[in-house]
Amino acid sequence: MLLYDQVSTDWGGVLVAMDEKGVKLVRLYEGTKAPVPIFNVWKKSPAKLKDATDQLKAYFAGELKVFDLPLSLEGTPFQLQVWEALRKIPYGETRSYMEMALSMGNDKACRAVGGANGRNPIPVIIPCHRVVGSNGTLGGYSGGLGLKKRLLSIEGISLDSFEK
Repeated sequence: MLLYDQVSTDWGGVLVAMDEKGVKLVRLYEGTKAPVPIFNVWKKSPAKLKDATDQLKAYFAGELKVFDLPLSLEGTPFQLQVWEALRKIPYGETRSYMEMALSMGNDKACRAVGGANGRNPIPVIIPCHRVVGSNGTLGGYSGGLGLKKRLLSIEGISLDSFEK
């Protein structure tokens, strides 16, 4: 069973779900409707998710740089490797898809790194927004480039250096 909570921030809504191991899902959205269905087997549990929601709110307020939460990740071995590498990108810094591939020992894995980034189930906490294109562009973001820009701006990353 997944426990979940939804909270409002200055940015919009955040849906957080966890299982017995830790945070399993984060989705950001505007308005009142969550971007993923909440199933009948899920149980709303604000108390159990308080630490996660408090840390997310603190991040969005610019008051938190490093998340300290247990995570419950499921993915291929490669995806898990990419998501772990993402967690090592420091707050306020970016890495290119190529730099990520090279750090994992495979300079041919740029596209695969991008694919794993796009399947990250716990954005923000696993900071896939910190990965940018080697060509001076922001690259993509599953939540949209507007959201990626907002997340980078929280961390003080100047968007002036990226092509418009």
